[in-house]
Amino acid sequence: MSLKTRALRFLGVLAASTLVALSAGFTWAAVDDYAVRDVVPPGVTVEGIPLQGLSRAEARKTIETAIAQPLLEPVEVTFEDQVFTLDPGESLHVDVDAMLEHAFEPLTGTTVAERVARRMLEEPIHIDVETMLVLDGAPLETWVADVAEQVDRASIDATFTRDPIEDAIVMRKSRIGYRTDREETHRLLTDALLAGEKSVELPVEIVQPEVSSDSLGKTIVVDLSERRLYLYEGLEVEKEYGVAVGTPGHSTPRGSWQIVNKRYMPSWSNPGSAWAADMPDYIPPGVSNPLGTRALDLNASAIRIHGTTKNYSIGTAASHGCMRMHRWDVEDLFERVEVGTPVLIIG
Repeated sequence: MSLKTRALRFLGVLAASTLVALSAGFTWAAVDDYAVRDVVPPGVTVEGIPLQGLSRAEARKTIETAIAQPLLEPVEVTFEDQVFTLDPGESLHVDVDAMLEHAFEPLTGTTVAERVARRMLEEPIHIDVETMLVLDGAPLETWVADVAEQVDRASIDATFTRDPIEDAIVMRKSRIGYRTDREETHRLLTDALLAGEKSVELPVEIVQPEVSSDSLGKTIVVDLSERRLYLYEGLEVEKEYGVAVGTPGHSTPRGSWQIVNKRYMPSWSNPGSAWAADMPDYIPPGVSNPLGTRALDLNASAIRIHGTTKNYSIGTAASHGCMRMHRWDVEDLFERVEVGTPVLIIG
């Protein structure tokens, strides 16, 4: 055999041996890669939690337990002593599949050779999978609207009135109202759901009444059946006095009136009524004046609250429609009320 022939044969054997070795190497690499293709590679975490060496099923369970379940636990929304429970699952979706794909991306996004080399060199990946969330705002908006309907209420003004049907006094205390800030609530809950927070305070605006019980002011109530005059400050009795009221033929008019004039040391003019036929046309201020030393004119024709020298008549039906008071009582009342004070006459 010639030297040339022997050389060619050697090269052929060498080439064949190389091919065999390469083939065996590729086979080993393929087998090795196949064996770990469903195992999370080293260095992969999800929100800092290691996934290294976990199978796909184990990695999914870890993501669901450590990430998804806490995010989907109920959120408590509080206002004063009320607690409303929000189910995040109605609005929030944790995309576990996408997170799992991200964890396995080093295996699906590289070549076999790259993956084998990385394992042989024991090079970690250093990938931290972020939580992937999808939030549907529509169910959340519906939930906020439902809570607002339960919380919101109109403010109520204080009132002090006479019911003309029942001929009775009706008093109503003021009450503050509540108005939920729906837009802010939606924003706070969105942030809480995305951050995993489980407690949110409902943003509610306090709506003050236009007329509070404290600012209601003074009201005079005259109860004809009791022959008593009550002065109220707000909804509380400040003082009460005895009065004389109109006789059956000249009854004091029931109704809602008000003081339209305050007269100090009033004069008296004859109204021209039959009962005043024998009286002078005019009586100046003084001790003999039928109106006494003070008079509070009402917007009911010829009706007033005034003093009298006939103290014996207080507590009886003795006047011609007016309400008489002891001199000292009407002088005291005179200083306590202003023009415009309501006068409610019942009984």
